Amino acid sequence: MGTPLAAPGLLLLLAGTAGLCRAFFSVPLRVSHPVAPGGSPPAPVVLRPASGSRQQDPLGGADGLALASDPGGTLNFLAMVENLQGDSGRGYYLEMLIGTPPQALNILVDTGSSNFAVAGVPDPDVTSYFNTKLSSTYKSQGIDVTVKYSQGSWTGVLGTDVITIPKGIYGSYTINIATILESENFFLPGVKWHGILGLAYDALAKPSSSVETFFDSLVRQAKIPNIFSLQMCGAGLPVSGSGTNGGSLVLGGIEPSLYKGDIWYTPIKEEWYYQVEILKLEVGGQNLQLDCREYNADKAIVDSGTTLLRLPQKVFSVVVQAIARTSLIQEFSSGFWTGSQLACWDKTERPWSLFPKLSIYLRDENSSRSFRISILPQLYIQPILGIGENLQCYRFGISSSTNALVIGATVMEGFYVIFDRAQRRVGFAVSPCAEVDGSPVSEIEGPFTTADVASNCVSSVSFHEPVLWIASYALMSLCAIILLVLIILLLIPPRCQHRYTDNDVVNDESSLVRHRWK
Repeated sequence: MGTPLAAPGLLLLLAGTAGLCRAFFSVPLRVSHPVAPGGSPPAPVVLRPASGSRQQDPLGGADGLALASDPGGTLNFLAMVENLQGDSGRGYYLEMLIGTPPQALNILVDTGSSNFAVAGVPDPDVTSYFNTKLSSTYKSQGIDVTVKYSQGSWTGVLGTDVITIPKGIYGSYTINIATILESENFFLPGVKWHGILGLAYDALAKPSSSVETFFDSLVRQAKIPNIFSLQMCGAGLPVSGSGTNGGSLVLGGIEPSLYKGDIWYTPIKEEWYYQVEILKLEVGGQNLQLDCREYNADKAIVDSGTTLLRLPQKVFSVVVQAIARTSLIQEFSSGFWTGSQLACWDKTERPWSLFPKLSIYLRDENSSRSFRISILPQLYIQPILGIGENLQCYRFGISSSTNALVIGATVMEGFYVIFDRAQRRVGFAVSPCAEVDGSPVSEIEGPFTTADVASNCVSSVSFHEPVLWIASYALMSLCAIILLVLIILLLIPPRCQHRYTDNDVVNDESSLVRHRWK
C-alpha cells in the first residue's frame, strides 16, 4: 500500500503504566464462548417432552427449506425480524416466555453449544430468573447437569416446561430446560440476558446427547423445516453499548428482507458444532500462504456465542504480522493485538482507513470451487468506549485460540447466516445492516477454483468430546484394574510366598534370563 505513513490520529494506547484503561473500562474484553465441557456423561436418559410423533412439514416436509412466510400458519418470518437485542461484546438475546403463568426472560442466542438453560435462583449479575415453584407446568427430571465454557461454567437441574416466543413461531411447546443453580463467571456484570439458548447439535448436549435440544423439539413439535437463520446488527457500534442493537433469529427458514445478493453455502463437515472448512485467508488481498490444515486446527466453526474472530495461534501470529505490515501505522504496541490495550483516536477521525480488509475462503458445495467472505476494518477494529469529550477507543476484534478457528460475532455481524441443518450446510449472504456511515463493511465474492489448495483441509481423525470421554474412561478403568491387582499382590500373606534357602540356587538356567520374552 505504498510507504507507511505515521497516523496523526493515533493519540493514545491505553497501557498499564498509564492506568487510564482501568479507570474508564470495566467490561471484560471478551465474553465467554462455549466449548465442549469435560466430565463424564451419565447413562443415556431419553428426555423427549411429550407430544405427537414427528411429521412431515406442511411447507414441503420437515426437512424442507422454507423460503416464504405463511402468515396464517405456524411461520411468519416477518414477525421474527428484529426479535433480537444486544451487542457483540455481550451477546444477542431473544425474549422468551417460560412456564405457566409465563415468566419473561431474555435468552442469549448461541450456535456453539446445545443446552437450553436459564437462571433458576437469584444472581447478583442477572435481573430476573425462572422460579420453577411459580410454574404449574414445570416438571423436574431430577438430573444434574454441568456445562463448562472456556470462561465460566454453570451447574443445574434438568426439567421440562412450556415456552412461547413472542416474536417467533406461533404456539407453545414443551422443551427440555436446565435451571442454573450455581455458576462461576457465566453471568457477567452488565449483561441483559438471563439464560442461554444452545442451537448446535445434540452431540454437544449435556449430560448426554439423548437430551433433545431446543431446536430439535421445535422441529418435531411445530413441524417446522430443520433450518434457522441469524442476523446480528452491531457493525461499527460500541461492543459494550446500551444493548439496543437489533438483530433477527428466524426459526424455520429464510427471510428475504434480511440479505442482499446471493446466498453462498459451505458444507457442514461434522454435526456437533457447525464445523466448516476454511481454505485460506487473505489480508489486504494477499494470501497468507499457509497450509490450509492450519486454518482448521483442530476445527473451524461458526459460533454466535463467541464475540471475536478467533484464530489458531500460528494463523493469528501471521495475520497480525500481515495487518501490521499493510496498515498505515508505523509503530503499534503489541498490547493492542493481544487485547490488553486499547487504541484511541480523536472522535472526529475514523481509524478504519488505516487497516486492510480481511478475507476468509470457504469451500463451496461444489468441492472444486470456493467463495470468500470479507470483512472491512469497521468490523474488526471495534469501538469500545470514549474518554472525555474528545477520544474514542477501539479494541482488536481478533484473538488467538488453542483449539479452533471460530467465526464469531466479529465476522457474523457482517452477514446473514443460514444454518441449513436439513441439507448439512451453512450459508452466508451480505446483511443490509452491515453498514457504517452508509457504506457496506462486508463482501461475498466467488466462485474461485480450489486447484491451489488440498482436496481436504480437515483432519480425517476427528476426536469429538463424547469419543474422548469414552477413551479416557476406558483408560481410567484399565489403570484402576492394574492398581487393584498390584494392591492384592502386596497384601498376599508372607506364608503364601516361597522363601529361598541356602539350597536354592538362582542361576541363568533357572531364571528369566534364559526364558525371557523374545
